[in-house]
Amino acid sequence: MKKFGLIGYPLSHSFSKKYFGEKFEKENLDNCTYELFPIEKIEQLSKLLQEHPDLCGLNVTIPHKINVMHQLDWIADDAKQVGAVNCISISSESPVMAALTGEVGIKRYDFRLEGYNTDVYGFEMSLRPLLKSTHQKAMILGNGGAAKAVKYVLDRLGITYIIVTRKPDPDTLLFNELTAIHFNEHKLIINTTPVGTYPNFDECPPIPYEFITSAHILFDLIYNPEQTLFLSKGLEKGATIKNGYEMLVLQAEKAWEIWTSKDKQ
Repeated sequence: MKKFGLIGYPLSHSFSKKYFGEKFEKENLDNCTYELFPIEKIEQLSKLLQEHPDLCGLNVTIPHKINVMHQLDWIADDAKQVGAVNCISISSESPVMAALTGEVGIKRYDFRLEGYNTDVYGFEMSLRPLLKSTHQKAMILGNGGAAKAVKYVLDRLGITYIIVTRKPDPDTLLFNELTAIHFNEHKLIINTTPVGTYPNFDECPPIPYEFITSAHILFDLIYNPEQTLFLSKGLEKGATIKNGYEMLVLQAEKAWEIWTSKDKQ
């Protein structure tokens, strides 16, 4: 039996468990299971891995996307640059070859842990089809962990951006400092905050929505509800809107590709 799962804390609900459960059933993968592993401290990962020797891969969510990096033997370049890992491949492969490359860290386990960031792939592939020549500048709402992959992708696409936060932070704007000029220059607006997530349907980032036009794209990383108040307000102004569901599907499939790539070698 091949076991996969999600680590984080708390894990009251999970897109990944539902998605992979349905995937395994649809594709008749009877030898695969997906479980939730709520661990409050990343130091508990060692015990988890010892108790579940059949684990082949893990997704990682808050609050461990950053601190899990210190537990890994190898980290993909884009995950290093983003500064966060949300996918771990686990194998019994000997670390000898990795040691020869100089990429292996301090060995903590009898197996090899490789870290990736599939949020980068998911966000970029979900955003690309929407972009037009007018979307050369973006406005990122929030500057937490979820914004890391967004900033990396925008940098890679050559899209400059400003960051808007509730509290003063170096190199950011406050929500109450936004003006019509900011919206005229930044036609791509990305919400990376949790504001508007279920069950808080009646909340949205406090931006002046009157400045949004049909030339704008509003992208919300939230997928539940399907249409947040942030997106609804954009739609009322004729803007193109998109939620985070496709991004999650794409990053989940990328994780599956990573986990099963060694089986094909």
